[in-house]
Amino acid sequence: MARIFSGVKPTGHLTLGNYLGAVRRWAEVDQHAADALFCVVDLHALTVDHDPARVRRLSRQAATLLLAAGLDPALCTVFVQSHVDEHARLSYLLECVATDGEMRRMIQYKEKSVRERARGGSVRLSLLTYPVLMAADILAYGTDDVPVGDDQAQHVELARDLAVRFNQRYGHTFVVPRTVRPQVAARVMSLQDPTAKMGKSDDVGPGVVYLLDEPEVVRKKVARAVTDSGRDVVYDREERPGIANLLEILAACTGGADGEPAKLAAAYDSYGALKRDVAEAVVEVLRPVRERHRELCADPAYVEGVLRVGAERAREVARPRVDAAYRAIGLLPAG
Repeated sequence: MARIFSGVKPTGHLTLGNYLGAVRRWAEVDQHAADALFCVVDLHALTVDHDPARVRRLSRQAATLLLAAGLDPALCTVFVQSHVDEHARLSYLLECVATDGEMRRMIQYKEKSVRERARGGSVRLSLLTYPVLMAADILAYGTDDVPVGDDQAQHVELARDLAVRFNQRYGHTFVVPRTVRPQVAARVMSLQDPTAKMGKSDDVGPGVVYLLDEPEVVRKKVARAVTDSGRDVVYDREERPGIANLLEILAACTGGADGEPAKLAAAYDSYGALKRDVAEAVVEVLRPVRERHRELCADPAYVEGVLRVGAERAREVARPRVDAAYRAIGLLPAG
């Protein structure tokens, strides 16, 4: 059985984009088809200025939402990154294999460092090196497939490069992973700026739909979504990004034989009708997640138990490979 690893960073409340682009597939497909590990990557949340209490709160919320979205501890492993030491252990070894040039070519580093400097802040070294930690997250588990959106594909390519380089220099140690991209709604865009991703940490206000938004909040945000010039409903990502985004969201929420955005467009003769249907589709998709989240919040001991068992299982999987990497690179075994 192939092994899948993926994670979510607790830098903000999880969004509709996180759900449609990744989490729903994890629950409906990946945990049934593979030996799947899903992780709250809290160490990655430390690469920028942060409130420690907020990171802890969002980490718990993210784990609870993953379970609410349908991840089943009987089928997959759900855990928190910092609970498994092998991530940090392997990250340093891979930093000794990666190059400065590779790190500075990472698109997300370029974008985030510019924003950080524009705010008058200093750029943390961890922001430069966190793609190596991400590679360690993947390689520690012998991961075959990594389901990610387009914005993270470059980081998986780095993991592949580091695995190959390490294997060539020090002997075969790591599985070289593959990138898996979902076909529909892989990248849900902001409702206020349809040229930018709906990001949980970068986008605020009416542009982003959160998984825990109340139905009326969802309806208001969709009703205020930016559209395009003209009146006809046409699916054209380049010329009509606002309408294209709404159609892609509707397609991802409704599915079915006619779930392609271009086919859905033919059924509408006004932006208002499209927005109403999109809003109701989003409300219905999120309803069971919100209801299950409410139940899990009433039983925090259950969530803690899932994370504890998940971390134990993750350590069992990762430790032998990370120990082998330590030996291969030339470190003296502990007595």
